[in-house]
Amino acid sequence: MDTIKTAQTLFPVLDLIKNRWSARSFMQEEIEQHDLDTVIEAASWAPSAMNEQPWEYIYAHRGTAGFDVLANCLLAGNFPWAKEAAVLVVSIARTVYASNQKQNTVALHDVGLANAYLILQAQSMNIYSHMMGGFDAEKLKLALDLNDQQKAICVIALGYLDIPEKLEEPFKGRETQARSRKSLREFSTQLS
Repeated sequence: MDTIKTAQTLFPVLDLIKNRWSARSFMQEEIEQHDLDTVIEAASWAPSAMNEQPWEYIYAHRGTAGFDVLANCLLAGNFPWAKEAAVLVVSIARTVYASNQKQNTVALHDVGLANAYLILQAQSMNIYSHMMGGFDAEKLKLALDLNDQQKAICVIALGYLDIPEKLEEPFKGRETQARSRKSLREFSTQLS
């Protein structure tokens, strides 16, 4: 829709990755349950330590009481635009292995991989995503009745892309701003 958001890479990165960005402007169009199930199933195929699959997803469609519960746990920097998403998804890590009740020290890593699979699958279906760390973790924990072995990692807004002009500032400016990343040499080092 808006080519300004296509990443300008130095190397032949997959188009699916170059075209994925964290949108804030969403259409009122609903995401069909079949499509949402497809997006969430993609997450299940991420690699995980000991095949633990330490991820859980709790989601709600816009217009439901559950959506309002999730939206009301967002911080002020996310609520104004995220409340317009078609679906809000809470990504949760189970921090203890089911097989041996030991601490899973890589659970957050594994959930991050699952989230990446989820948002890339969504992108392949023209569903845009925005992962948010800006939520009230304690309020969300109480609202979802999470136990001490369940850690909310992020809330993911999903929806079909709409025009940035419908957003208020500062969100409109962020929606149209070109993407940028650190140079490869700033975060990678070759050992010899």
